[in-house]
Amino acid sequence: MTTSATPLRIGLVGTGPWARNTQAPALAEHPGAVLSGVWGRRAEAAGELAAAHGVTAYTGDAGLDELFAASDAVAFALPPDVQAPLAARAAAAGCHLLMDKPVATTVAGAREVAEAAEQARVASIVFCTLRFAPETSAWIAEQHAKGGWFTAHAHWIGALWAPGADSEYAASPWRHEKGGLWDVGPHALSVLIPVLGDVTALTAARGPADAHHLILRHASGASSTVTLTLAAPAAATGVEVELRGEHGTVGLPRWDGAVGAFRAAVDALIESVRTGVAHPCDVRFGLRLTELLAEAETQAESTS
Repeated sequence: MTTSATPLRIGLVGTGPWARNTQAPALAEHPGAVLSGVWGRRAEAAGELAAAHGVTAYTGDAGLDELFAASDAVAFALPPDVQAPLAARAAAAGCHLLMDKPVATTVAGAREVAEAAEQARVASIVFCTLRFAPETSAWIAEQHAKGGWFTAHAHWIGALWAPGADSEYAASPWRHEKGGLWDVGPHALSVLIPVLGDVTALTAARGPADAHHLILRHASGASSTVTLTLAAPAAATGVEVELRGEHGTVGLPRWDGAVGAFRAAVDALIESVRTGVAHPCDVRFGLRLTELLAEAETQAESTS
């Protein structure tokens, strides 16, 4: 257990765009954390990212264990089904977990991590951007406190592969395979569930390309609809979450980037480590997201 005066040593596993652009800068600049090293499957990539932040590079299976030994916690910037078994291994080594969404794309994989974290009694955070960005996290808390919501809709519509798009994430094999349901579905659910309650019933159908449409009933009695895609035309893109109920109609505010949100996720992990109190967006919540998305995928495939 760290003290308030002791920075949390956090190792970074992964060297792709998300690690370079968001996680490594946030960890290196965080006043309550120390970037303890970078592990990558490719030694050259690990060396470049580690050198950019003045830390040790690790690679290979033995290097992973060395990074765990040098760290109090581990942040993951890997495809979900690569992330899951390595996170379970990190938990078994006594490291706290800062995972990306989704935890895994199989229920078995997500459950393995949740059980490993519980058995090792380590803290965990699953980084769903909107739960940690200051503007949106405050909005979520405010709408939860109000209650009285009747219905909601969420649209998360991207154009990752549209002509002229230049996103570094367009080359991601797992995004090509799993699409918007798994990449941006966690974002939408991470807003709707804390406001409207857990999902008690779910219906899913396919749309064009990778698009998925979900109809959800929530524990509060409210319903919501969700549209998710990464393959829309460029002119059709946008993110919107709207709630309607006793207090009228409110919409999700805009937020300012991912680096600040990731710093807040590091704050949340540090707080959970020091207090022993689980965060609402921990690996158990990550498991629940995987359960819901897997059910949606199964339903959509059976009717397409």
